[in-house]
Amino acid sequence: MNPTPTSMNSLPDRYTALVAGASGTIGQAFVRQLRADPRCGRVIELSRRSNPPLQLDDEATLAECARSLAAQAPLHLVIDATGALTIDGHGPEKRLEELQAARLQRAMTINAIGPALLLRHLHPLLATGERVIWAKLSARVGSIEDNRKGGWYGYRASKAALNMLLQTAAIEIARRRPLTVVAALQPGTVRSPLSAPFVGDAGMEPNAAACGLLAALDRIEANGRAHFIDYKGEQIPW
Repeated sequence: MNPTPTSMNSLPDRYTALVAGASGTIGQAFVRQLRADPRCGRVIELSRRSNPPLQLDDEATLAECARSLAAQAPLHLVIDATGALTIDGHGPEKRLEELQAARLQRAMTINAIGPALLLRHLHPLLATGERVIWAKLSARVGSIEDNRKGGWYGYRASKAALNMLLQTAAIEIARRRPLTVVAALQPGTVRSPLSAPFVGDAGMEPNAAACGLLAALDRIEANGRAHFIDYKGEQIPW
């Protein structure tokens, strides 16, 4: 059963939303929820399959995406649903003996550097003088304080790096756009190809996760800092 779509009442009527990573399981769920919101005027989808394509390890494609979107600006809501746990066929490392420089670098590129560069190229398209939300899928395992089990070295480190990049960007963006909310999102364990090798079919329905995250984002107040929240709207320690 699909949850009732969330209406983003905190954003201007007929707001423009963009979903990066729109071809993924949770990206598709965000697109469905936003298209069902009568207050949303337009939903733009970016992915490796879009035209132009978005590839996190190729900055030229990020710049081209930004150029192609200029005519559709300003953007009021950006959901960056990109990221990967299994990269180039390799799952997360569980022991120090498994660490390899190239794999760690790839994790950083996909989960931290690429998203940061996407923010670099798209933030000039954000609306000014009105509420704006930039939300990026992160992960609870990126919390340094909450790390109690260890393991998953590259994934944890890349998400922690992502969180720091978002916090730093939030401080800068607030100087010119004080009504902007920047948020790192923990969607929960969503049923998807990404989580299947680890939880099977035990994950949450993607639509439920997207609906919960949108409702949480709608409630957040802009305060010049980034937020790290889960799909229930609860704060996660950095």
